[in-house]
This record gives sequence, C-alpha cells and structure tokens, in this order.
Amino acid sequence: MKVGFVSLGCPKNLVDSEVMLGHLRLKGYQITSKMDEARILVVNTCSFIEDAKRESLDALFEAASMKKKGACEKLIVAGCMVERYRETLLKDIPEIDACLGTRDIEKIAEVIGGSGWGELDRNPSYLYDERSPRLITTPKATAYLKISEGCDHSCAFCIIPKIRGSQRSRSVDSVVAEAQKLVDQGVLEICLVAQDTTDYGRDLGEPEALATLVRELGKVKGLEWFRIHYAYPNRLSNEMIRAIAETDNCAKYLDMPLQHASQSLLKKMSRGGSAESFSRLIQDIREVCPKIHLRSNFIVGFPGESESDFDELQSFISTMQFDHVGVFTYSQEEETPAFALGDPIHLSEKIRRKNKILSVQQDIARSKNQLKIGKTLKVFIEGAHEETPMVFKGRHEGQSPDIDGNVLIVDGNPKPQTFQWVKIIEAHAYDLVGEIKEGGLESTIESYEKNYRNHL
Repeated sequence: MKVGFVSLGCPKNLVDSEVMLGHLRLKGYQITSKMDEARILVVNTCSFIEDAKRESLDALFEAASMKKKGACEKLIVAGCMVERYRETLLKDIPEIDACLGTRDIEKIAEVIGGSGWGELDRNPSYLYDERSPRLITTPKATAYLKISEGCDHSCAFCIIPKIRGSQRSRSVDSVVAEAQKLVDQGVLEICLVAQDTTDYGRDLGEPEALATLVRELGKVKGLEWFRIHYAYPNRLSNEMIRAIAETDNCAKYLDMPLQHASQSLLKKMSRGGSAESFSRLIQDIREVCPKIHLRSNFIVGFPGESESDFDELQSFISTMQFDHVGVFTYSQEEETPAFALGDPIHLSEKIRRKNKILSVQQDIARSKNQLKIGKTLKVFIEGAHEETPMVFKGRHEGQSPDIDGNVLIVDGNPKPQTFQWVKIIEAHAYDLVGEIKEGGLESTIESYEKNYRNHL
C-alpha cells in the first residue's frame, strides 16, 4: 500500500517524520513522492508560529481534497497541531481519519492498520532512541540527530513546552550509538538538534552532558563533521566551549538564538540576559575558539519593543558581527504568557524592522565573506545546483544545511558526496564562489551507495 508523506516545520519535526517513515517501511508500506497515487496520506504538522500553522492547514486542506477526488483512502494528521487542536481538526476537517500527537508517532503503522483507532495509550515521557527505525530523508550524507525532547524553559512567546512537554534527554551512549549507526549508513555530517541543546542532560543530573557528548562524538570514526544547533545562551558553559574547540570533527559553528539584545525586552520575553552579558559570552567563545562561526536568531515586534529597544538590537548586531542571522516577526500565540500582552505593533512596522536588521546583516556577511577570497577551504560537495547542472554546490564548516549559504563550484572536478579543497575566488552576501583545488584532502564515501542499499 502506497503512503504519501508531508513533513512540515523544523528539523526536530523532520526527525519525527523519519521515525514514522521507518515504522511504515518495517511494516511493508511503500513510500511514494507522488501524492496523487497514495492510498494513505500522512501530514506531520507544525504549530510554532502563525505562518507555520497556515502552511500546515493549507497542506491538510489539499490532502482532504485529494481524499475526496483521488486515490487517497485514509488521511492521518500528526505533529504539533494535533497537540493543540486535535478536537477542532477532527471536527472541521471530517476527511481526517486519525490524529497522532508528538508522543504517538511510533504508533503510526498501528493506527493506519486500524487497531487502536482513535484511542491511543499516550506516553507523556516518549523519547525516540537509537533502536527506533528511521528512514533518512535528508540528502544522502547529512542527517539530523535529536538528543532530547521537550523544554523546561518558559519563554513568554513560545508554545513548545505545552506541545512537547518537559525536558527529556537521551543518554550519551544512546546518541553515540545512533551516530555510529548513521555513519555506517553513509552519513558524514550530523546536526545535533533539540529544543535546547545546552540543557541536554540536566534532567538526568548531568549539567555538562553536552560537553561529554561532543567529546564522545569526536571518537566516532567516519563522522567528518557534526554541529550544534539551538544552544540557549544562559546555559552555555566554559566546558562546552572548550569541547567544541578541542574536538577535531566538531564543526567550529554554533547556532545560538539570542532573540533580542534589550535587557528590558528580554525580561518581558522571560529570557534574561542583555547586550552586555551576551557580548561577554561571545567574546569568551571567540577567545577559546577563534575560528568559530556564530549564527543567531532574533525576534522583532515583540509587544513593548520601543524604537530604542530596536536601535539597541541593531547596534548589537552591528557590533557582534555574526556570520549568520535569522530574523522573525513576532507572532502572537494563544496559550503563551505573552498572549495577554496583545499584538500592538503593526505588521508593516515589524516587517520594516526585520528588513532593516537583514540589511545590516547582509553588509556584515558580505564583508566577512570577502575575507575568504583567495583562501582554500575544506568543503563538503553536495552535488549539482538545483537551478543549473553547470554549477555544483557545497558547504564549508561554517554553513549548516538549508539555513546558511553555499559554496558554488564553477571550475575543477567536483565529486558529489566528498570533501574537497576549494579555493574561493568570489564572495557575495550569502554565497561564496570557488574552484576545486586538485590534490590534497579528499574524503570520499565510495561505499555510500552500497551501505545505503544494504540499509534499505
């Protein structure tokens, strides 16, 4: 029986989708990318912000239409929207046959098969591990690895703790075992994800568990790169910074969402911190790990953000010189502490502020990239560019999949799914342009296709 699968939202949600796909494959279901041929449609939804909800609803209505008019016989909805709107979804979209929340995902085959339909033994402490089947959907040699689930923070703008529950960490041994399993399947690069990676292990009484994990992953043979995402700044320890600096295959990269720089606004966000404390932290990081590439995300338009707050954020970003910056306009979410504050800043003003920050960061990124002209970088060659087979694309260690820029290869002999030396000859705000430098480093995965076929 053919199953069509739509996965929306963040990489953490993607891991859930891959676990569901793994269970379906074990039960003999055929996964198809042709939605009009699928007899079963599964939509794994996101409900983090308004845009994500809208995208999820659009996908659900399209799937419902396919059930009415196409080959689809069953429509299953999974993920974050189910945790928030299960009853409403079932009422308003009668084509939906069953809902699976974030802690039900390993029951996907059971639900599709009809047993336990509608009444699941929900497990509030659910946490996938290395034994959970996964069908990796990321391009070949790159994979995400979720080290914990849930969150113990209470950021005023965030609904995730109510959706995902409290912090639940996997053991270091479990994460390392899965990393080795992924490497055995041909994966060269792993991105560590969680709601807060720096909170990893605290619920187990191990506040330095992430530093321990980094050093243990450094021992996994064949793992060329791994990188850390979603690091909460107030939990980033000196030991963690040293572990990144001292572990050879840990990419000198850190994704650390700061959300703002104004102390008063951060207090309203229930985040804590200030431009001054963040500046000291970033200085410490760069002193211990001078080659680090820093990425951060910020929110503009949070209730009460004054022009002076915004100016402070803009000045902070200019001073800190991040390698990558993401900017979100505030989205009012019901059931969050900030909901009672209303949404007083007009959308047009939020967009103006967002574009201003992005313009500032664009100039910073272009200047930093220009410093790389003439240098030779270790680059993971992903393959031909989507827009033209004449150009190949890759990433250096300061570029994470999908969210950062690329290195565009315009000359030489690029070999997909290998690490090669690339000389940078041109720089733009987001992308670099380079040519393959023959000789020297070349870490290939010639056994990848064989390993991948064996895994399937």
